[in-house]
Amino acid sequence: MSGIHPTALVDAGAELDSDVTVGPYTVIGPHVRIGSGTSIGPHCVIEGHTTIGRDNRIFQFNSLGAIPQDKKYGGEPCELMIGDRNTIREFCTFNIGSPGDSGVTRVGDDNWIMAYVHLAHDCQVGNNTIFANNSQLAGHVHVGDWVILGGFTVVHQFVRLGAHSMTAMCSLLFADLPPFVMCQGQPAAARSMNYEGLRRRGFSPERIAGVKAMHKALYRQDLSLEAAQTQIESIRDAQPQCEPDVRMMNDFLKQTNAQRGIVR
Repeated sequence: MSGIHPTALVDAGAELDSDVTVGPYTVIGPHVRIGSGTSIGPHCVIEGHTTIGRDNRIFQFNSLGAIPQDKKYGGEPCELMIGDRNTIREFCTFNIGSPGDSGVTRVGDDNWIMAYVHLAHDCQVGNNTIFANNSQLAGHVHVGDWVILGGFTVVHQFVRLGAHSMTAMCSLLFADLPPFVMCQGQPAAARSMNYEGLRRRGFSPERIAGVKAMHKALYRQDLSLEAAQTQIESIRDAQPQCEPDVRMMNDFLKQTNAQRGIVR
């Protein structure tokens, strides 16, 4: 394969599409599969049962597919799965999953992941996210579509971040971050909703008004979480066009662990 630099070490068992490019001194292990159009920079290590899709740009000095940083891991054939059209900048570390969960660490499509990002075992990342430099995810974290993490954001294990949510720089999350919510602080506190992001993604004024009403129910009326969910359901009745957003919010809130709670 002409796209593989002569100094790269690609195991004979690896499956690379014919137009994959691999930079100097990169090492690719026997259980790795890489799809068409993907480019791998120099000095990367891609190992484990790792599957990488099409048209990804993986820059230099990345470690993808290493075993989890979990003392309970015993060599099980867990996986790392990366979708299509992702950009992964320098010095990122994505670990495979663990047998204590699904066994798969998963990254979706069209994500923009900046330098020094860590995805621990069993993280589940959706589509169209942006992770700024030094974002750090502990094990079992779930990140919804269109989430934006500010630089140096740190997320505790098992925390969930809902779609369209956003963190400010240096945020520390110990609780679930509901959809649409913007947070900041150590520990993180809710500041507003991601209205500008929603406008850029084509949300109508009516849907944004529904998101504003959900913010009021969650954060401005001093309601319990259960009472806020009831209030949010009433938004769907009054504004039928907000039905998918209300459903997403309440589905997220129903899955929140009572002890962990949500970012308040």
